[in-house]
Amino acid sequence: MRTTSNPAFRNLPTGGGYGSYAGFGQQYEAQQYGGYQGAPPTTGERPITIDDVVTKTAITLATTLVVGLVSAWLALTGQVPVYGLLLPGLIVGLVVSLIIIFKRTPSAPLVMTYAVAEGVFLGAITAVFEAKFPGIAWQAILGTFGVFGAMLVVYKTGAIRVTPRLTKWIIGATVGVAVLMLGNLLLGLFGVNSGLRDGGALAIVFSLVVIGIAAFNFLLDFESANEMIRSGVPAKWAWWAAFGLMTTLVWLYLEILRLLSYLQRD
Repeated sequence: MRTTSNPAFRNLPTGGGYGSYAGFGQQYEAQQYGGYQGAPPTTGERPITIDDVVTKTAITLATTLVVGLVSAWLALTGQVPVYGLLLPGLIVGLVVSLIIIFKRTPSAPLVMTYAVAEGVFLGAITAVFEAKFPGIAWQAILGTFGVFGAMLVVYKTGAIRVTPRLTKWIIGATVGVAVLMLGNLLLGLFGVNSGLRDGGALAIVFSLVVIGIAAFNFLLDFESANEMIRSGVPAKWAWWAAFGLMTTLVWLYLEILRLLSYLQRD
């Protein structure tokens, strides 16, 4: 399997010889680029299908959306302080995501806990932006789903093939922007403004670049999930695929929310 910048897809099991199943896009010849990690599925376990991935992703996403709406409402109405929602959601989401990644086995309870925590966090931070820029939340949600849908169409039609060269480019670009964002954060702690997050022209360009890279990461996520289906891993790994897609969706949503706030400033 091709490598991916999404850590959630780096610890997948080897297929157990169940044959080929229809996936997200065109059926490519099953090639191994480094192989999955972990133990092969045991005999008798039902292999994963596209319906499993879609269903588990829909459940996870719906949970985050519902919890997010409740969290945003509580914050906007002042019933719960924003940081009383934002910080716990952020910390729990981060801790649970690390547990999922390093545990290396799919866990529906952990993925759902992650979905709830992210809903609390995203709802709170969305409330902060919504209070300052009314209407920005729905714009960000529509923008996120628009990008996700567009990249799914691109993948399904084969308009962009996920080749080893493209994979390396996406991973390199993802690591690059991550380093820049970390560097900007460290500089900010010392009162240095790099211009990457101040809302100026450079910040807008940087945010557009990050959104583009996040969008291309969906191609790697789709290909990784598709490889799981082609390899016939156990159906329980659909929760792992759902978690991987959710991490990219959360990243994309936050970046779109940030970009929209730049564009709405006076």
